[in-house]
Amino acid sequence: MQIRRGELKDAETIATHLLLAMEDIVYQFIGEKNYDEAYRFLSTLVKHQGNQYSYDNNWVLVEHSQIIGTALVYDGGRLEELRAPVGRLIKDAYELDFNPEDETQAGEYYIDCLAVDPNQQGRGIGTTILNFLIDEYVHKGGNVLGLLVDESNPSAKKLYERLGFLTVTEKALLGKRMFHMQLSHRH
Repeated sequence: MQIRRGELKDAETIATHLLLAMEDIVYQFIGEKNYDEAYRFLSTLVKHQGNQYSYDNNWVLVEHSQIIGTALVYDGGRLEELRAPVGRLIKDAYELDFNPEDETQAGEYYIDCLAVDPNQQGRGIGTTILNFLIDEYVHKGGNVLGLLVDESNPSAKKLYERLGFLTVTEKALLGKRMFHMQLSHRH
């Protein structure tokens, strides 16, 4: 297994993985429950740099030349800049407004999304990716790593706690109550 930065050639697989983790959110963004359109929307963004979903904000876990896991991580201080192209695409393509709450902020690298190929789930792939991110951003980089976890997902919250994440606040995001968790070298 190898974990590396996403590349343009990975865009279709990255988009498929991100959609696994955020299908309902993308449906809200585009204003309809249409998988093909949601994939087209996300794929467009993943293929272009300078937005929060871009391939170069993703890490991929590769096994036997196949991407089996993806993690979307970016500097929370760049949220507004990275979100702007997403809002423009939603406005131009779907004639909808895009005003979600801020899920991150300056001072943390934000794990926006973590997804594992459905055929590979139950093998600890997600934990492997999380341990890599903790090592990369916290131990080597000295940064704070943050994420949101839905209050209705206690098993995910327990996993993050087991890895050292602490709840720092609660947030609302697109109608859901979320725990904002962080991990830093101080924790």
